[in-house]
Order: sequence, then structure tokens, then C-alpha cells
Amino acid sequence: MYENKADLSLSLCRLCPRQCGIDRTSGQIGYCKSGVKPLVSSVCIHRGEEPAISGEKGICNVFFAHCNLQCIFCQNHQISRNDNTITQYEYDTDKLAQEIITVIENNKTDMLGFVSPAHFSLQMVEVIKKLHNQGYKPTVVYNTNGYETPDVLEYIAEYVDVYLPDFKYSDNALSSRFSDVSDYVEKTFNALKIMYRQKGAKLKIDENGLARSGIIIRHLVLPGHVENSKGLLRLIADIDPNIHISLMSQYYPPFQLPIAELNRHLFEYEYEEVINEMEKLGMENGWIQELESSENYRPDFDCEHPFE
Repeated sequence: MYENKADLSLSLCRLCPRQCGIDRTSGQIGYCKSGVKPLVSSVCIHRGEEPAISGEKGICNVFFAHCNLQCIFCQNHQISRNDNTITQYEYDTDKLAQEIITVIENNKTDMLGFVSPAHFSLQMVEVIKKLHNQGYKPTVVYNTNGYETPDVLEYIAEYVDVYLPDFKYSDNALSSRFSDVSDYVEKTFNALKIMYRQKGAKLKIDENGLARSGIIIRHLVLPGHVENSKGLLRLIADIDPNIHISLMSQYYPPFQLPIAELNRHLFEYEYEEVINEMEKLGMENGWIQELESSENYRPDFDCEHPFE
């Protein structure tokens, strides 16, 4: 179980670029401290995504716990910390599929997102297969931090409709300081090129304004690091300036951080400088945010409905 044509297996886990190589089926745990059963913190309707992702009815998002990055500023820190055992729950894939169906039916949505899925990508595919077998074929959104392997991306290609990756850094010195990873830029840039090859730059949107195929790259502008944002926009433009970008201003310090420049909100002039760079590069597709948006994106995963 959980093996595939790319020779990916939980018994020799190399699902993400950390390449731990441990046997999750025998109880060994690697960087993400995850076993065989998916750790799921919430299966809920979410209306706070990009308009083409959530629309009016919202998207059913599956929030996996733990992560192959440990971003010091993570807005989902309650569930993403690998030492967290409070808000995570083990699901088998049958139970997860049934919870998804309940949320989809109750909210009459056909959009399904998997959030932070890299370390559970094989289990995600099993869930999607179960949904298909029961007659449910939602548009699947792969909402990832971008730190992915080529093998996984090739394997999941036929099951994913829309890629929604983060691109956090153009500077590995920052990724090392803030996310505990020293090769983020090259691994994520390569992953983005694979997503682009699979989906192209054109975001296919239906008559209701919902994305049905394509790629949207998210970037959260960090206070004090405008040059980082400019650098990664240039990298994206090198792939194709027509890719849709979600340029986010919603940063807020989730708690008192040990890094001084991250203990504040974004200044307006910083965000405008990054927007100007995007325009200069001819990147006209996508979304920007109001600077006050940080007040609207503060989930509490100890609640049944984290975003309400």
C-alpha cells in the first residue's frame, strides 16, 4: 500500500527533498514526524482563498498537520509544528474521504484543497481515488509550500487540477534562518518549473469564475525583506511572466519571535515596492491584497471551524 510507479514508498520515505529514507510503516519517523496514517487537523469549508479558488461557496480544505518546513512565522503554527501533538488526529483514508464528502455535500462545493500535503502525498492520492470510486470528482487544489520532489509531482499530476504553491524565498540564507532549510530556492524553483510544464501559464476558469486547471503561485511579502520578494518575482518571470501570482500582504507575527525584523506588520511602502516590481516585469495576472488583510487571516485550529 502507498507505493507507486515512481518507486515512492512510505517504507523508504523520500517524498520531499529532505530525503529522510526512513521506514514510516515500521514506526520510524523522519523530519516531519509523521507515520502512515494522515495527520489531519481540520476538514472544513474555507472562503478566504483567492477568488478563483474559493468562489462564493468556498473550498473544502483538508489541513494536514506537521510540515516538511518549519517556518518560524507560520500562520498555521498550531498545526504545522512537528512537535505539536494537541490539534492533530490520525485518520485512515476511508474516514478522510467520508469527511470530505460530508463537507462537499453540505456546502454544495466541488472544490477540494489539500493544504501542506507533501508528506502525505501518497495518502492524498488514495483519498482522491476513493472519492472517484464513489462518484465524486471535485477540482483538486494542491496547496503546497513549494518544497517538493520531481517524483512526487510527476506521480500526482493526473490527480491534481490546480497547483497552489508558495514561493517564499529567493535567498537560501533566509530560508535557513526562517524555515530550517538550506536548499529551498533551487528545489522549489525546479518544482515550479515542473508544475508549469504540466499545467502551463493559462489558468482555466469556468463560467462561475472558478479555476479548473492551472497554477497560481503565492508569495507572502515579509517585513524588511523587499529584495527577497523582488528576486523571486524575477525568477518566476524567467519561467513565464503570464503565470498567475497571489501577492500577499497578510503577514503578521503569530507570537513574539526571536527575529526582530519579523516582529511587525508589513509597511505600505514595502508592499508597494514589490507590486511595482511585479508590474515592471510585466506580471499582470493574479491578485494583490489590502494591507489590512492580516486582520482577516488568523485561524484557530483549536476550534471546530478554524476560520470563523
